[in-house]
Amino acid sequence: MSGGALRRKHISHMENIRNFVIIAHIDHGKSTLADRFLELTGTVEKRQMQEQYLDQMELERERGITIKLQPVRMSYSLHTTNYQLNLIDTPGHVDFSYEVSRSLAAVEGAVLLVDATKGIQAQTLANFNFAREQGLVIIPVINKVDLPNARVSEVEEEIKNLLNSEAKIFKISAKTGEGVADILEEVIRLVPPPSGNKYQEDTGDRFRAVIFDSDFDSYKGVIAFVRVFGGRLKAGQQISFSAAKARSSVVEVGYFMPLLTKADSIEAGQIGYIATGLKDPATVRVGDTVGIWNEPVEALPGYKEPRPMVFASFYPEAGDDYDSLKDALSKVKLTDASLSYEPESSPGLGRGFRLGFLGMLHIEIVSERLHREHKLGLIISTPSVEYHVVQKNGKVAVIRSASAMPDPSYIEKIEEPMVLLEILSPASYLGSLMNLLAELRSQYLDTDYIGKEIVVLKYKVPLAEIVTDFYDKLKSISSGYASMSYEPSEYQHSDLVRLDILVAGDPVEPFAKIVPREKAHNEGKNIVERLKKVIPPQLFVVALQAAIGGKIIARESISAKRKDVTGYLYGGDITRKKKLLEKQKRGKKKMKEIGKVNIPQKVFLEMLKR
Repeated sequence: MSGGALRRKHISHMENIRNFVIIAHIDHGKSTLADRFLELTGTVEKRQMQEQYLDQMELERERGITIKLQPVRMSYSLHTTNYQLNLIDTPGHVDFSYEVSRSLAAVEGAVLLVDATKGIQAQTLANFNFAREQGLVIIPVINKVDLPNARVSEVEEEIKNLLNSEAKIFKISAKTGEGVADILEEVIRLVPPPSGNKYQEDTGDRFRAVIFDSDFDSYKGVIAFVRVFGGRLKAGQQISFSAAKARSSVVEVGYFMPLLTKADSIEAGQIGYIATGLKDPATVRVGDTVGIWNEPVEALPGYKEPRPMVFASFYPEAGDDYDSLKDALSKVKLTDASLSYEPESSPGLGRGFRLGFLGMLHIEIVSERLHREHKLGLIISTPSVEYHVVQKNGKVAVIRSASAMPDPSYIEKIEEPMVLLEILSPASYLGSLMNLLAELRSQYLDTDYIGKEIVVLKYKVPLAEIVTDFYDKLKSISSGYASMSYEPSEYQHSDLVRLDILVAGDPVEPFAKIVPREKAHNEGKNIVERLKKVIPPQLFVVALQAAIGGKIIARESISAKRKDVTGYLYGGDITRKKKLLEKQKRGKKKMKEIGKVNIPQKVFLEMLKR
């Protein structure tokens, strides 16, 4: 077959393909809608069906949230024509927005899902802007219309104001299946087929695909999840990776049904997988372009690079588990491209890794995965952001942990990262929210409205102010209705100091942090008060201290456990009891001088959650 005929065959084949995603704020029903799609198309048999079918991780099911994107291929017949629908189910939490950006780069359309009881929220707006930047066809859908407290007409007005158009808005119940078939028909009608190339570049008949996710199989090696933009690939062919400058022989190709299903080939316009046979996870990078060996192709655009926002040190509880932690991190990295890590060492904790995350939930998820999937006990440092320390000699040091902070006498100034924060809330909570933000080191920027009742507050805030407990305070003060999203801005000079925490006189590196000078006393006081509640009592009094340099600014004490050393006595002379109690007192005094406190892992995890 000639090259032109082959190309015409590919284009004809792609006419019946539709690639799309579901995007929404967290808990608006994405996974439930995906379940109905799977049932409606017969992709999963009813006897095998379970809630959140595409959420494969145990953690996802426990928490009821999507953490990792999941592709699936479905077939749907409309007017006697059979269509191939490639869906990518995406997370909704702000910490996993990078997963959304990767998904959007692999499709042509997006179902924008909005909860009828909650309306448009921060991540709805952020995901909508992502999709619009990618030039995707957006299909607005209001979910949960069957609930008694659904505000369908108000939410419909919010969506119209957001879209700035009179586009048709679908009203469904993903739980009952009401209206779901109409969405699939609209996807077929409105979303364009992947004819030619999404990026308007002619690849001819050369194979070219972009990696949007990956996994690992002990037999097949690294498995690359790809969107194919040109040509065809079969098992046994030699492929190359543009960024990694590596090559491999393809072990297997196929599609997501939603389990991996082997096929003869994967072709232009389709979403599928390539089992590379490679054993080194670092070779296959998300965002890299795959081509045939000795048939060079240009790297494809369209991917937002992950940028770690929060950093924390992970040390194995058992010192000899360093290699196990290293291996576990490389495997977690395969399924979480936004995770970054580098080795570091500590005099007190030994060898470990400094990890970069997208947010606090991301830290919690990764630590849970390392514990559950790889049976690792971990010591986790207090999360921090990345600071720029300008030294008096003109050099700029990038600091990601308090332990790396130079001596204050060498520091000219410290700059911290700022973010542009957007908060969406019912207008009735506007005053309370502004009072909350006034407690932060924030700069007010603007107030907008989506419709009459939804207000959008815009502030510039230091990232360190919002990565810990700000989200919980926001939800509490707004009765759960407010939501937030943020994006990085510039670095800004601030008056910051290193706060050390001492337990029984010994500094504990994982609890050290960098804080604003004016908040150091309150922060130190809060930390030692929390530690007093979570560190188990010892046989001697334990002093908990917060210090800046050599100055103690806050202190608490944990009372000693008392053993009843006179319990076995049956009366007799009182002096016997006094002697035993005096001996116990001397022993405790000696223990206080030389005793060490062994802090269990659960204390570090509890402090992290708080």
